[in-house]
Amino acid sequence: MDPSLSMFRMFSGVEIAAAVATTVVVVYAWRFFDWVWLKPKKTEKFLRDQGIKGTSYKLLYGDVKEMVKMITEAYRKPINLNDDIVPRVLSFAHSAVSTHGKNCFTWLGPRPMLHITDPTMLKDILGNYEDFQKRRGGNPLTSLLAKGLVDVEGDQWVKHRKIINPAFHVEKLKHMVPAFYVSCDEMMNKWEETLKGKSSCEMDVWPDIQTMTADVISRTAFSSSYVEGRKIFELQQEQAKLVITAARSIYIPGSKFLPTKSNKRMRAIAREVKGLVKGIIDKRVVEMKAGKDSKDDLLGILLDSNAKEIKQHGNKFGLSIDDVIEECKLFYFAGQETTANLLVWTMILLGRHKNWQNRARDEVLKVFGDRKPDIEGLNQLKTMNLIFLEVLRLYPPVVGIPRLVHKETKLGNLTLPAGTFLQLHMMLSHYDPSIWGDDVNEFKPDRFSQGVSKATKGKPAFIPFGGGPRICIGQNFTMLEAKLSLVMILLRFSFKLSPSYTHAPYTIITLQPQFGAHLILHKN
Repeated sequence: MDPSLSMFRMFSGVEIAAAVATTVVVVYAWRFFDWVWLKPKKTEKFLRDQGIKGTSYKLLYGDVKEMVKMITEAYRKPINLNDDIVPRVLSFAHSAVSTHGKNCFTWLGPRPMLHITDPTMLKDILGNYEDFQKRRGGNPLTSLLAKGLVDVEGDQWVKHRKIINPAFHVEKLKHMVPAFYVSCDEMMNKWEETLKGKSSCEMDVWPDIQTMTADVISRTAFSSSYVEGRKIFELQQEQAKLVITAARSIYIPGSKFLPTKSNKRMRAIAREVKGLVKGIIDKRVVEMKAGKDSKDDLLGILLDSNAKEIKQHGNKFGLSIDDVIEECKLFYFAGQETTANLLVWTMILLGRHKNWQNRARDEVLKVFGDRKPDIEGLNQLKTMNLIFLEVLRLYPPVVGIPRLVHKETKLGNLTLPAGTFLQLHMMLSHYDPSIWGDDVNEFKPDRFSQGVSKATKGKPAFIPFGGGPRICIGQNFTMLEAKLSLVMILLRFSFKLSPSYTHAPYTIITLQPQFGAHLILHKN
């Protein structure tokens, strides 16, 4: 073969390879440029042309750096008891809405985030779970905390909801009252032991309330105890802190695979929790196969419901073992957190407003006297119901709900481009003076005395547990547990805020007291 011809072919091959490599680089560079600049700027113009105001897009990071800075700064120092809590809890969103209007947009990296506070829009979005879905496309590591019913979409959500519904039926919840009572009684006994020989005692009740509500979940969901489930709760709490940190950063595709300290820890926690929960489920499945009666707890009801569904319609209509594990993880986290938050903020507010604490105690004594609280009596507690409604307005367990549109979607007179993030700000709706009046920041349970509709002027502005078809399935569980617990507390103790109490509401998934709940307890 002619050496020059061989050399030509060799160089031609090199040139072709170089040309292909250059083309690939150019294509990916163009896609990256389109992702981080062209598409966001086009989207920004599209939104502004519809009259929506918002921040100007900044290359790649959008408003993430400013958001993290504002949140960090807000959480650095506590506030006074009379201060508006919204600028601390929702520092970035509050600033955006105050500057650009109630429905405005900011940037979560290259994607727009539309902040929604208008009650009618909130109702429309929550009512349409097919077009406005759970926000995926953010940091996928956040799903390591818990998925289950809260995370699935479409037909999968319908299947999960149908199978799980029986576990939260009111008739089933009635059988869980004894477990509520035992768990709360143990906390009361601990407080009485601390008070022994004293007329009063200062105490941070927040850790004890967390332990008590965790014990309730262990007993009602798995017929175990807090001691057995302690490791799961500790791991889930650690995971929640890591998750919220991840959620506040821009996610670069593929970065979830990087062996960072945070990524490795989150995955390790997820594996350990899954193993612990699977051990509980496997033990129960073995018992069921051996012919033992299924326990009347959440897990037993869930497994029974799932088995019936599979028997009637086939395996594809039932939950897999991984599905059941995720639902149990959700029981552990959401069930414990929601009730703990409601109770602690109720005690803080009643510790500050002793007149309402006394009114609630008088009602409890009138309804129950010396007899053990029961579900019929709990349903008669009108004053307590008003108190809980007002606490949920001021301190909703979750301050906002994320959603995502996967295709171009109409919302009222707006057209939202595919890929738009939505943040539904229930808390901002709960603090809207145009709905609630100039006393919106004050604790006034009487505002609900004629019902929620009257208090909100007929607007769907009170949504502490979400709304629409995906309203929180565990709200009756939470309210029943909270009522019984507060009844028992009021019968045995009176309390007031300690001078050492530091007011600092903040969010770690749910709304919590950053520095605890220091109260001065008196034995009744």
